[in-house]
Amino acid sequence: MKRICVYAASNPGRDRRFGEAAARLGRVVASRGLEMVYGGGRLGVMGRAADGAIAAGGRVTGVIPRFMEARVHPGLTRVEYVETMHERKARMAALADGFVTLPGGLGTLEETVEILTWTQLGLHRKPLGLLNAAGYYDPLLAWMDRAAREGFLRPEHRAMVLVAGEPEDLLGLMADYRAPASILDDGAAGGPPGAA
Repeated sequence: MKRICVYAASNPGRDRRFGEAAARLGRVVASRGLEMVYGGGRLGVMGRAADGAIAAGGRVTGVIPRFMEARVHPGLTRVEYVETMHERKARMAALADGFVTLPGGLGTLEETVEILTWTQLGLHRKPLGLLNAAGYYDPLLAWMDRAAREGFLRPEHRAMVLVAGEPEDLLGLMADYRAPASILDDGAAGGPPGAA
């Protein structure tokens, strides 16, 4: 992996541990010589991740729609402007070799689920990890477990979501990741055919 795409909230949340985890992730990404790619904002959890990487001497690329230009982080190595949110997501995914999701809301969840769906469909083979700061993603993980038990998610696709509480551990899991078979592959084991 050379570039890590980070999905995160544009606001700080109520628990200071979310921002602390984001800054720590940024520092770890930089210390490993990886470039961080993210939505380009200066505020919130995403801003803290960029701050951490920049402070540690890392390269940070922001991808942001022109209508959000006023929110761009001033310390980025590189900024790519796009016209739409769809272009933003596609460009971030194209640049990345792996994805890390930090605490966030609807936008963060939407980006994360889309990338996981693309993995299920075999559109890419890149790892995605949840940095589960302060147990923030425990309810989502419980829902995924239920979806697997109910036959809506194959066990190997449930297992493709890597989870750790510390950035070092999460990046280690991502380095060892092997993508599962696509749901379009009839020879894939586990779960009903076409389960998504």
